Order: sequence, then structure tokens, then C-alpha cells
Amino acid sequence: MPREGISLVIPAYNEADAIGGIVEKGLSVLESLHAGGFEVVVVDDGSTDATAEQARAHGARVVRHPANAGYGYAIKNGIAAASYEHIAIADGDGTYPMEELPRLWKKYCEGYDMVVGSRKGRFYDGSLLKRLSRFLLKLLVEFVTGQGIADINSGMRIFNKRAVAGYFPRLCNTFSFTTSLTLAYLMTGRFVSHVPISYRRRVGRSKVRLFRDTLRTLQYIVEAIMYYNPLKMFLLLSAAMVLAAGGCFAGAAVSGCLAADILGAGFVVLAVVTFSLGLLSVVVSRPRVPEGTFPLSSSCPVEEPVGKDNRDVPRANAR
Repeated sequence: MPREGISLVIPAYNEADAIGGIVEKGLSVLESLHAGGFEVVVVDDGSTDATAEQARAHGARVVRHPANAGYGYAIKNGIAAASYEHIAIADGDGTYPMEELPRLWKKYCEGYDMVVGSRKGRFYDGSLLKRLSRFLLKLLVEFVTGQGIADINSGMRIFNKRAVAGYFPRLCNTFSFTTSLTLAYLMTGRFVSHVPISYRRRVGRSKVRLFRDTLRTLQYIVEAIMYYNPLKMFLLLSAAMVLAAGGCFAGAAVSGCLAADILGAGFVVLAVVTFSLGLLSVVVSRPRVPEGTFPLSSSCPVEEPVGKDNRDVPRANAR
């Protein structure tokens, strides 16, 4: 049973240059929250540098992966290893200022199930291609959820450990973990809030590959649609078939071609069948979200910080 307090989980892969300062700042900020106990858990995701050693030396508990398993899997194992009821996550590259956590915590204590840091600034905007892909994915996620979302995949957020565990089987193990988490919470009626935060230049080289990771994100968005709200996917397909039928009928009216009329009628039938399958899928899918366990690797060692004990401070403002 998790204890009252907050754990900051940081996935890290070859972030030795930045991780020490992030851990120190994170511990200082967590103490200022007066949330009960606190700790920083760094998940060393198969790093080949001194990431784990630097994290432990500056006061973090470290979960070691023998090989690189992916951003999402690292966060999941960090959550499973966390000691406290409330979880904050951030990256190990210095892009998310730890000073923003108190604002997220304050909003979280208002009763939200998850509070997300909505990134702002020139280091977040990126290239034109990156902005375009982010915009298109955001439109798709907003269509699925039926509401506006300020930042679909921010890596700084706060949520409850036991609540998130129920979603683990449906959450992505790679770069798209945060997008799949946003979708899962919104599609199951949880309360999610966004707080604007600054976003800094990263320390070291980025591991993100725009084309590959955008395709993976799109894949998990489609999977989420089919799991949480399949009717919307069938509606999209039906709408495409209706448009195709309209094009065929228009062509037939202009050219007098009987084949175009027959093809248009075929598209109408397909649209009706597809929509009917969508209605059926709503009846049979109905996902349940139980209180979860942590079906992850239990063989990953957890190393305590060097010369520092994580402290239990008196609870003053915990949710």
C-alpha cells in the first residue's frame, strides 16, 4: 500500500550531464510542497554512461534496466517502485523546470485526477514540421475526446499511483506513453487540468525521432479510439464512404455512366454496414478500469541513494 506523500519519477537514458542537478532540485522542490513523504526515483533505462551513479550520488533511488526498454516502460517501472501515493513525472534532460511542480501540485489538490504541465516557449515550438505533426495529432486527439487539450504529450504531470495502475496494460511503453495516458484518462471520465509551464533547452542530444515517433503516436491514438470509443473510428470510415458515394453519383450525373451509379450505391451500402458495426462495437467493447496492479519486471534492482535518506516530513497540505 503506497504511503502518503509524493514520488517524482524520472526516466533517464544517457543523461549523466543533467541528472544530478535535476535530482537535487527535485528533492528541494518536493520538500517545499509539504505533501508528506517525498522521494526522487530515477529509472536508468540501459544507460551506457554514469547516469545511475550521478542520480544516486545526488539523492535519488535508482531503478536499473539492463537494456533500453523505452520511455513509457521506464516510467511504468518507476511508478511501480515508487513509495508514495502521488506521482509526479518529469524528464531527465533539464527541459522541465522543477520550479513548476508547486503550481501543478496546487491545482492537483483541488481534486483533479491528473494535472499536466502545458509547455510554452521557443524551445517547445521547434521546427515547422514538428509543429505541423503536433497540430495534426492534437486535432485527432481532440476529435476522439470531444474536448480541447492544451498539450497532449507533456512529460511533466501529477497523478495518483493506484489510479494509473489500472491503465497500465493500455499505456504505451515507448515515446507515446504520455499521449496514451492523456487519452485513457479523458476517455474514462477522469478530471484532467492543464497548467502553463515554461520549457527549456535540453541538455545533451535528443533521442526523439520525429517521423518514427509521430507514426508510433498515431498508431496508439488509433488503438485508443478502437478501445475507448470505436464508434468514432467507424463514423470516420462511414463518412469517407458517403463522400465517395457522392463523388460517384456526381460523376454519373455528368457522364451518364451506369457503372458510377452502381459503384456509388455500393459505397452507400458499405457506409451503412460500417456504421452498424460501429454501433455493435460500442455494445461489446465497454472498457473497465479496475484498481490496477503492476505487471512489470520485478527483477530490476532498486538502489538507494548514496549517503542520503529520503525523508518523511509532517503532512501539511497533502491531497
